[in-house]
Amino acid sequence: MSRRRPLRVRWLGRVPFGDAHVLQRALHERSEDDHLLLLEHPHVYTLGVRGRQEHVLAPPDEVGAELVWTDRGGDVTYHGPGQLVGYPILSVPVAPGATPGHVHGVEQVVIDALADLGLPGASRLGGYPGVWVGERKICAVGVRLTRGRSMHGFALNVDPDLSMFSRIVPCGIPGRGVTSLAAEGVASTMRDVVDAVARRAAERWGGAGVERQDVAWRVRSEDLSAFTKGAVPPSAAPVRLVGRLAEAGVAPGDGLAAEARKPEWLRVKADMGSRFRDLKATMRSLELNTVCEEAGCPNIFECWADGTATFMINGDRCTRACGFCLVDTRHPEALDQGEPERVAEAVARMGLDHAVVTAVARDDLPDGGAAAFAATVAAIHRRCPDTAVEVLIPDCKGDAESLGTIFAAGPEVLNHNLETVARLQRAVRPSASYARSLSVLARAKAAGLVTKSGVILGMGETEDEVLGALGDLRAVGVDIVTMGQYLRPTSSHLPVARWWRPEEFARLREAGSEMGFAHIEASPLTRSSYHAKAAGQAVRRPVQDQCEPVPQP
Repeated sequence: MSRRRPLRVRWLGRVPFGDAHVLQRALHERSEDDHLLLLEHPHVYTLGVRGRQEHVLAPPDEVGAELVWTDRGGDVTYHGPGQLVGYPILSVPVAPGATPGHVHGVEQVVIDALADLGLPGASRLGGYPGVWVGERKICAVGVRLTRGRSMHGFALNVDPDLSMFSRIVPCGIPGRGVTSLAAEGVASTMRDVVDAVARRAAERWGGAGVERQDVAWRVRSEDLSAFTKGAVPPSAAPVRLVGRLAEAGVAPGDGLAAEARKPEWLRVKADMGSRFRDLKATMRSLELNTVCEEAGCPNIFECWADGTATFMINGDRCTRACGFCLVDTRHPEALDQGEPERVAEAVARMGLDHAVVTAVARDDLPDGGAAAFAATVAAIHRRCPDTAVEVLIPDCKGDAESLGTIFAAGPEVLNHNLETVARLQRAVRPSASYARSLSVLARAKAAGLVTKSGVILGMGETEDEVLGALGDLRAVGVDIVTMGQYLRPTSSHLPVARWWRPEEFARLREAGSEMGFAHIEASPLTRSSYHAKAAGQAVRRPVQDQCEPVPQP
């Protein structure tokens, strides 16, 4: 008998429907755990398997919404800001009446939560699914059960723009109105509603306990703050960064002083031997960038002495504003069309049998830099057909076509870093998203790729939160995970909350092994590409013949 695991409850903030659907599907197909995803969607109308196009009364794009056919039951409904969407991905015993029984359970969770919030009159309406206040629907329910696992769930109107429902026949039921908590005079915040639903869901589905994590509750466009080299006074972290940390529960005085002495296990001896100097000369002669240099990696001497480096393509200027990263954030320059072939040339000269390629985020490009990744993978495979290529990619804003371009190039390992726990995502990397990163990895796994991700420790997370993040990564099928200690690049970056000790990394490594990861690198000095070759070979057929070194001109 498998051990029972707690219900994993996640408040994910605002998530595009496509990302949420990919994440749901991964949890449905790859995880044995029970999950409850709670979130909002941007404006979207969804049609179920029995949906009728004529129930969409006006073009959705006129109000900035998209229309999506989906694989749940039911007809057409609306999702948007101010509406709590809940996706319970649960193991449901296969038995006669399982689907209506599950629908009944979802409805009851919502009914009980609404009563807790001060709306005791919510109930069922005979013959119609969902939750009603009189003859006005306050919560739509549409589910799917396959092989004893559930998908989709409910959409509870907290305080959405109810006029958006006028463009459809809600749930395909003419003559019935819609309402919301706000319209019924209940002034609850979204957080109040999430807490109430999570509490009632725990009672119904959390028999083995509940493990909950929330992303930031306050999100503002002005959170984006540059970390350009030399652009921020070196005396302290930017005010907006400190504010985001405080909202995430990390007070300014909680971290270590910038001048705090590193513990013994974080001190690295510089070794600029001949191999290091040769590799540096190769990079300069081919006008290539490495993340080893740009991000100030502490392992540069060890890796370069071993003939290993991580190539950084698409320039050296990033369009993101991550609080832990030293990479430059000035306005990026045009792509170098000859870069893919020069990377392949460097791989050949070094005789690599495992090449790692990463890039700055390029949100200024329509494809996020995906085509350049694909071109670089193809160039390396042409020049050194037996060399395995690992790519460490940005999220490309979750665009399925852009990500598909990279996947189709056939990298042997697809790496995308989660970076930190849910609570700290907005503080640490304000342009990214916890749910989106998980969906990128889920898409890569569905494409048949070996998947990898990494988490940085020491920015204010707890051990339980790290274990929860590892659980989420494993639940979407990630094969390889890396964990290492955060080192503050400058005093303008995130402070170090604490030093994680080697024995704590060992404990996390053991926990990850029990979760089923094929390979784990976890130590204070671990970085994304540390021992990348060994990690890749742990989950794929080892490369038989490496590309022979080419004499340098």
